[in-house]
Amino acid sequence: MKNLYTWAGILVIVCASVIGDILLAHAMKQVGDVHLLWDRAGLWTVVRRIFGNPNFFLGVAAMAVAFFSLLFALSWGDVSLVAPAAASLTFIGSAFAAKIFLHEKVDRRRWIAAILVAAGVALLAG
Repeated sequence: MKNLYTWAGILVIVCASVIGDILLAHAMKQVGDVHLLWDRAGLWTVVRRIFGNPNFFLGVAAMAVAFFSLLFALSWGDVSLVAPAAASLTFIGSAFAAKIFLHEKVDRRRWIAAILVAAGVALLAG
C-alpha cells in the first residue's frame, strides 16, 4: 500500500508541476520580454504586469501543490525513487504540454531525450 501512495504522490507532483510550468510560461509570454519592459517602463511596470496576470497566481498555486505533494511522497517513499521519478516525469509531461498548449516546437532531440528519461524511470520503478 505504501508503494501505491508513493506513486500516487509522484503522479500528483508531476501533474501539478506540469500545470504550474505551463501556466507560468503562458503568463510570462503574456508579460513579454521582462528585460525590454524594464528598460522601457521600469521595475514597477514589470511587477504590475506579472502580478496583474491571473495565470501567474494559478501557476504559483499549482507549484505549491507540487511542493506539498513532494513532502507527502517523501514521507511514503525513498528519496532515491521519488525525486528522480518526479523530476524526469515532469520533464516528459512538460514537453508534451508545451507542444499541445503553448504550441512550442519540440524537436526530435528533445523527444529522444524524453524517451530515454522514460526508460530511466522504468528502470527505477522495476
